[in-house]
Amino acid sequence: MIAPVLPTYARAKVSFERGEGVRVFTPEGESYLDFGAGVAVTSCGHCHPHLVAALTEQASKIWHTSNLYQMPGQERLAQRLIDASFAETVFFTNSGAEALECSIKMARKYHAAQGHPEKYRLITFEGAFHGRTLATIAAGGQAKYLEGFGPKVEGFDQVPFGDHEALKMAIGPETAGILIEPVQGEGGIRPVPPQCLKGLRELCDAHGILLVFDEVQCGIGRTGKLFAHEWAGIAPDIMAIAKGIGGGFPLGACLATEKAAVGMTAGTHGSTFGGNPLATAVGNAVLDVVLEPGFLESVQQRALTLKQKLAGLKDTHPTIIDDIRGFGLMMGIKCKVPNTAFQAAAFDQHLMTIGAGDNVVRLLPPLVVTDADITEAVDKLDRACRALEAKAAA
Repeated sequence: MIAPVLPTYARAKVSFERGEGVRVFTPEGESYLDFGAGVAVTSCGHCHPHLVAALTEQASKIWHTSNLYQMPGQERLAQRLIDASFAETVFFTNSGAEALECSIKMARKYHAAQGHPEKYRLITFEGAFHGRTLATIAAGGQAKYLEGFGPKVEGFDQVPFGDHEALKMAIGPETAGILIEPVQGEGGIRPVPPQCLKGLRELCDAHGILLVFDEVQCGIGRTGKLFAHEWAGIAPDIMAIAKGIGGGFPLGACLATEKAAVGMTAGTHGSTFGGNPLATAVGNAVLDVVLEPGFLESVQQRALTLKQKLAGLKDTHPTIIDDIRGFGLMMGIKCKVPNTAFQAAAFDQHLMTIGAGDNVVRLLPPLVVTDADITEAVDKLDRACRALEAKAAA
C-alpha cells in the first residue's frame, strides 16, 4: 500500500519538533547539530527571534491577497534586493525552481522582444542542478532526474564543467544565454573560479547573449558576500535566488536588469502565492539580519575557521577524506568511502549533513554558527571518521 505522502523521499527515521539556533530536537529531547540547514535554507538558524517576531506580527494582520493588488512589504523587499545588488527589478516566487523558470522565460523573451525569437537556447553545465520542473531538469541535464519523464524539454545545450573550448563552440545563432551556478551545490560543491566568471561575462557581452546565474543555494550570504558572484567583481543579467532569503519560509525571486526584463510585460508571467505578505515579511527580516553591519564579515571569519579545521580533519583521516572543497559556509568533503556511509556515521554522532554529487558530503550550517559550534561539528566528524576506520579494520 502506498504511503499517505508520495514516497519520493528516502527519509531518515527521525523527526524534529523544535529548533533553536544551529540545533534541532526530537520529540524525545535528543539534540542534533544542524550543518545542513534544510539544504542551505535556515540561513538565520532555527526560530531566530527577529524572524519569529516578523512572521507573528504579519500573521496577525493579513496573510494573502494575491498579486492582483499592491503589497507594500513585497515592494520594500524588492527595493532592498535592488539596492544591495546589480538588479533593477524583481519577480517573487515560492521556490528556486520557480525562480529558475522565470529566469529561463525572461532570457527567451528578451531576445523575442528584440525581434529574434529563434534565440531561445541556454548553455548549461554538467553536474548542474536547477530544480525539478520539466524545464529545470532539462537544464540540469542529469539522467537520474530525467529518466521516465518523456522527451527532454528542448532548449538546453550542456557542456562539461570547466571546458572553455566546448563552451565557446556551443554558442550558436539560437543561443540566448549561459546559465550557471557560481558554486555548484548538488553537483558536489564545485566553485567556478572568479576568472572564469569574468570570462563568461566577457563572452556573453561579445555575443550579445545573457548571463544567468543560479544562486538559489550559494546566495544570501552563504559564501560571505550577499551573492557569490560578487567575489568575481562582475554581475549577471538575470539571477535566481531562494532558500536562504526565506530563512525557512518558502520564498524565491528572479532578479534582473531593466534591459534583460524588457519583454516581461503585464500578463507574460505570474504567481498566485509568490511574494505574499507572510513570505516577504520574513524575507525582509532575513535581510535585516544578513545586511546588519559586520554580519557578512563574521560569516567570512567563521568560514575560515571551518575550512582550517576541515583541512586538519583531512590530514588526520587520509583513508576516509579525499579532499575539502568550497568556500564560505558552503563546504564539501569529498570522500574515499561512500558519502552515504560518511553521512550515516556523522548522523550517529548527532550531526546533520547533506549529500551531493561526486561522492561529496555538504556542510551548510546556518550563517549564525559560532566557532564553538564549528569545533563541536568537526569533533563529531572526527569521531565519525574513526568509526568508519574501525569498521574498515574489523
